[in-house]
Amino acid sequence: MKTVILNGSPRKNWNTAMLLKEAQKGAVSVGADTEYIDLFDLSYTGCRSCLACKIKGAERCKCYWHDDLSPLIERIFAADALVIGSPIYLGDITSQVRGLIERLHFCALSYDDYSNYFTGKINVGIILTMNAPKLYYDLEYRKKAQEIARSFAALNGSVKVYACCDTLQVSDYSKYNMSGFNETHKRAVREEHFPLDLKKAFEMGAELSRRS
Repeated sequence: MKTVILNGSPRKNWNTAMLLKEAQKGAVSVGADTEYIDLFDLSYTGCRSCLACKIKGAERCKCYWHDDLSPLIERIFAADALVIGSPIYLGDITSQVRGLIERLHFCALSYDDYSNYFTGKINVGIILTMNAPKLYYDLEYRKKAQEIARSFAALNGSVKVYACCDTLQVSDYSKYNMSGFNETHKRAVREEHFPLDLKKAFEMGAELSRRS
């Protein structure tokens, strides 16, 4: 089993990354070979609409644009599981994750009949981290999270979403103009709930990477 773990956050050691590293441990615990990548270390854009993937006779499920993302897309299509994490900025996933989704989806999409060229099966886990509290997620954002999940339906596997809410944004709020947030509350949520979030991420990595 091969599991690819993608950090869609620019922060390499904070909430999203911490959860993804637990997911990686979970995958390893069931014997998976893992690869962990920080997307912000790569140089790429969203789809360029070059249409090279649609040329007659071209290899399918392959992005032909020459940048850092194209070889990663090939490794994703060769994997058994994918775990991707993103913070929520202005109500959406980061631009790096959006660009990945565009490229991954488009090169597997037939422009003859809108079917899916990809015939394999990749289980997908999506970890979302956000400042918003759980109640807001349930009432306002869960539908958006389901839309993000549907973006990975073309990989033909199970797609699971886990939301980590009301996150601690910085280690010391006194250094920032962030008086709109209650640091005492944020720290209490961190201490009480984040260990559970880490446990859930571990379990997700193990479940998606376990041989069926």
